[in-house]
Amino acid sequence: MSLLERVQAAGVLEEEPLGGQDRKRREQLRKALVDRLGLSAVARLVTEERPERAREELKVACEAVLNGQDFGITEGEERAGLVQEVLDDILGLGVLQPLMDDPSITEIMVNGTRSLYFERDGQIHGARRVFETADQIMLVIDRILAPLGRRLDESSPIVNARLPNGDRVNAVMAPIAIDGPVMTIRRFSGRIASLQKLVELGSLPAWYARLLSWAVRLRQDVAVAGGTGSGKTTLLNALSLAIPAGERIVTIEDSAELSFDAALHVVRLEARSASIEGRGAITIRDLVTNALRMRPDRIVVGEVRGEEAIDMLQAMNTGHDGSLTTLHAGSAQEAVSRLVLMSRFGMDLPADLIEEQVATAVDLIVMSKRLAKGQRRVTSTSLVERSEGGGVRLTEIVSFDEANNRWQLVQEPPFIGQALATGQLGDEEVARWRSGFGA
Repeated sequence: MSLLERVQAAGVLEEEPLGGQDRKRREQLRKALVDRLGLSAVARLVTEERPERAREELKVACEAVLNGQDFGITEGEERAGLVQEVLDDILGLGVLQPLMDDPSITEIMVNGTRSLYFERDGQIHGARRVFETADQIMLVIDRILAPLGRRLDESSPIVNARLPNGDRVNAVMAPIAIDGPVMTIRRFSGRIASLQKLVELGSLPAWYARLLSWAVRLRQDVAVAGGTGSGKTTLLNALSLAIPAGERIVTIEDSAELSFDAALHVVRLEARSASIEGRGAITIRDLVTNALRMRPDRIVVGEVRGEEAIDMLQAMNTGHDGSLTTLHAGSAQEAVSRLVLMSRFGMDLPADLIEEQVATAVDLIVMSKRLAKGQRRVTSTSLVERSEGGGVRLTEIVSFDEANNRWQLVQEPPFIGQALATGQLGDEEVARWRSGFGA
């Protein structure tokens, strides 16, 4: 889409039902603005290297137009809002811009022209303004993807991308998206969430956080499981921050989300999609294989979704204790089943042999859940052991009573006693922890 086409298209970035007074005013102001400056001048401002300067120049022009014509606006706040919306349409992301500017919003969901939702504090809200045509949505998608060298078109109707600020974007168009283009933007807060921060947010009690931090410190291999939006990546990041300084960590992600203190010895790797010509893809499995050649003390895989699961299990089984990953699953038992299934995609082995790999590779499965009211909770931890028959035996060591929002230590994990015997944990430290289950 050319610059002039983008500017012209911005003139129809509407959000209310047709006939709305606000919509008419925006149309009137945009038309008057183009008449005053000229379409080519507005197009030049769209590509201005200093966006603040372009915004200020257009703002001055908008004020001049408003002073010279009757828009039926008397209140300063209403007038400022009209100018802001027009500037967002021309220079920003139109309907999405105020949502993108709000740091409290964690997710934005565009469902074609039917609806626009956003998540704040775990709750889903409907936006006041929506897109009216598919072309409007495609224009905004183009504005987001173009600086990244990506595009959404018939040859590539699904795009996943990471913005420079860390936000993740998923966009889908017809014929894949039946009701028009859809887009989901997962916001990146930039804040490093530690286990202590999760305690403050109510995701788990202090004693449970200490238990998990010990598990990481004592090099337990941990798989975090849960549904979409349950906080798996946030919990994985918090666990990763409990890794002792000085250890070499290699992180592998589809879209980089994990954040670390600058003092830690971290190497971050990110998968790459194929080019428009279908070449150059770098998969998670490629990166796991390569990470083993990078002398890692620990490997952290953002999420295992397929055949790379077998490589992750083998890494855990071959001297990279204390590695961490996440996967989609609704329970610890389902997590085991999914690990077995995904591993078989990568290596054609009998299920019982894969189960034995899981039993010897993974030490703990930690479940994360998004509750009905949007709160995220670390709901349980299960010990993973090899059964007498060679399969997997799961033992729940921490449980969660959702009705009363209470956690219970069902059984003390054996790694605590082992760490006491070897001096890795102190008697007083463990005694204080054992007395803190009411916290």
